[in-house]
Amino acid sequence: ERYPKNPILKPSLKNDWEAKAVFNAGALYENKKIHLFYRAMSHDNTSTIGYVNSTNGFVIKEKFDQPVYKPRKDFENKKVAGGNSGCEDARLTRIGDTIYMTYTAFNGIDAPRVALTTISFDDFTKKNWNWSEPILISQPNLDDKDAAIFPKKINGKFVVLHRPNSESILIDFLDDLDFKNGKYLNGTVLMSPRPENRDNKKIGINGPPIETKDGWLLLYHGLSKSDGKYHLWSALLDLKDPTKVIARSKHPIFEAEMLYEKSGIVKNVVFSNGAILKGDTLFVYYGGADKVLGVATIKISKLIKDLKK
Repeated sequence: ERYPKNPILKPSLKNDWEAKAVFNAGALYENKKIHLFYRAMSHDNTSTIGYVNSTNGFVIKEKFDQPVYKPRKDFENKKVAGGNSGCEDARLTRIGDTIYMTYTAFNGIDAPRVALTTISFDDFTKKNWNWSEPILISQPNLDDKDAAIFPKKINGKFVVLHRPNSESILIDFLDDLDFKNGKYLNGTVLMSPRPENRDNKKIGINGPPIETKDGWLLLYHGLSKSDGKYHLWSALLDLKDPTKVIARSKHPIFEAEMLYEKSGIVKNVVFSNGAILKGDTLFVYYGGADKVLGVATIKISKLIKDLKK
């Protein structure tokens, strides 16, 4: 269910960098706080990443007045005046003492690609935003988005989901995340659109999968051919072999219904790239109409029970 006081974050007129839109937030739950890394847009359509945190998951407790991450490299710096560019839709994963952040890097000319940067858990805790130099990890000349890293290694390998040039979600297993010597993301198809369902046009993941006793819970967005709307869906992957899809929702679990989801910069969009589990409650953070940030919650036990029906 939606938080009644949504949206929890709106564009800020006092800060140019977030004056047009604040939406699509990556999420981490650490040190008893929910940390949100949201996409901010300025009026010249540059995307940067802002930071807020919350103790209860609904009310913003702390907010930074400057972006905590901004474009630094040629592949994400603006090439066309006024055109879209920058760092979009961050997804964050902690493995050990490292926090990995994948995001969509776009300069306005080249195909959008997946970029990866890291920060030490220590720097993150102290809010020293000392991110590593970003590297492109998806293949050149391919439009690749919606990438995230599983929160733990499986059989000694890093597991990455992404969506290159197609309407399907791919899964890739990697020995390391260095991407040296011309190595890029690849993989095999994990899930595709279903012709008979409302996720029949294209699909892409939300945030990184969440480990539960029943399997990896993967929330994803599905686009419908009939109305062009983004809906949220769910799937369950096998814990030991995440290439196996155990269950997939037959109906969307969430769709645009409120005014702030239906009207904004892009109509009828609910798009999530971050969710966290606190006790039995799943907090799903989502962009409404590409303009504001909202949160909705569901009991994970209910979600999984419905999935397995």
